[in-house]
Amino acid sequence: MGAWLDANLVGVINGFAIGFLLFIVAVGLSLVFGMMDVLNLAHGAIFLVGAYVGAALIGGDATWGSFLGALGLAAVLGLAGGGLLSAMTEPLRKRSHLDQALLTLGVTLVVAEVLVMVYGDDPLPVGAPPGLDDSVPVLGAAYPTYRLVLIGIGLVLAIAVYFTVERTSLGALVRATVADREMVAALGVDNRLIRVGVFAFGSMLAAVAGVLGGPIYGARPGLDSTVLILALVVVVIGGLGSVRGALLGALVIGQIDSLGRTLFPDGASFILFGALALVLVLRPQGLFGGKVGVRS
Repeated sequence: MGAWLDANLVGVINGFAIGFLLFIVAVGLSLVFGMMDVLNLAHGAIFLVGAYVGAALIGGDATWGSFLGALGLAAVLGLAGGGLLSAMTEPLRKRSHLDQALLTLGVTLVVAEVLVMVYGDDPLPVGAPPGLDDSVPVLGAAYPTYRLVLIGIGLVLAIAVYFTVERTSLGALVRATVADREMVAALGVDNRLIRVGVFAFGSMLAAVAGVLGGPIYGARPGLDSTVLILALVVVVIGGLGSVRGALLGALVIGQIDSLGRTLFPDGASFILFGALALVLVLRPQGLFGGKVGVRS
């Protein structure tokens, strides 16, 4: 075991870095779908917008000012995009998920095409800020500093999101809205504000994740589809509406994606979707899935 870990240490740490990045993307998707009952296939497009914001403001030669500015602008665009998507899907709230999927898929195609028209088809680099663009020794192996910091950022966000959803009055209000919208409305709370807030929060996380993932993936056409598929797998494995499930699912998929590409490059995709199929067979509601606001 020790010899195997020594040989694959970089791949294991990569799995944690990718996993925490996927968590930042997937937890918003999980909350919007699991709690607000909206299947938002434009979530990957929001991530892509964040990636291109990073490419436009940061580029290959990053500074702390440009990096923080890109994070701030991406957060604002994510909030605005989430609010807009909430308004667009509101008329479809009582209709099937297929209608929601078609609408948000159309938004994805439009956003992706506009980005290609503006930035072209070539991949664009996004640099890590100064001080994080080198490597540090980890158990005798050199590893990029930025990815270690990304693991820390993901861990802090996981704790913050879990505490907000599970341990605060705001989180209790969101859960109460999911459980009984009419009762919450009778208490004088506007359900639409809760819905818009959750949607905007999830989209903001996706856009910020696009900037954070820029030094790893860059910005390129098709990245939205790749990230959306991985995020959907995470949500299904972890369970709808569960922060713990999103975190565990993201870490599992991160390891499968990283080690699978290293050890079984030709079969990585089969392993990924094999894990998804196994969870669906053994526990269809996901590892931490429970009673959430999704129509049967």
